[in-house]
Amino acid sequence: MKALTAFILLFGCASCALADNDKGLYLGAGVGYFRLKAENIQGPQPITGEFDAEDVSFKAFAGWRFNPYLAVELDYIDFGRPNEDVSGVEVNASIDGVAPYLMGTLPLGPLELFAKAGYLFYDLKVEVAGQKVSSVSGDKDDLIYAAGLGITIFGHLNARLEYEAVDVSGAVRHADALWLSGAWRF
Repeated sequence: MKALTAFILLFGCASCALADNDKGLYLGAGVGYFRLKAENIQGPQPITGEFDAEDVSFKAFAGWRFNPYLAVELDYIDFGRPNEDVSGVEVNASIDGVAPYLMGTLPLGPLELFAKAGYLFYDLKVEVAGQKVSSVSGDKDDLIYAAGLGITIFGHLNARLEYEAVDVSGAVRHADALWLSGAWRF
């Protein structure tokens, strides 16, 4: 009975703490694991095989919550520098950009489920054997979407675990990331 009472009090206090930051500005940052798959990369040497590499990634973001269910967010994302030896040829990629999102949230006490969709405007640079590949490099834009779970602790700190995917085109077949991030809700 004491454990049940403690749980109810803790859950109630966490819900009260959320009431003061249901809307407004939030700022955050995250670290992630990014994976990129590509094929048919044209370079100075013929490449047979698939580029499948990963790297540590970072992001910084700012958002505005209109209410507990709807927000907009702007992220700067550095997906890192994945590289791999493909058929004896060194292939290096570099990807970074900005993404505006529309975000929906389902609050469940201190926990929340969320999904967001947006558009990623990014710069992709690929080098094959030390030479820039013009057919893959350049400014691009594609759909980006994510889903995850967040928890608000200490009244204003929101920690998130999220999976994010980019709907890529061209030689890139698949790009996704798993993020651990934190945001301060003012």
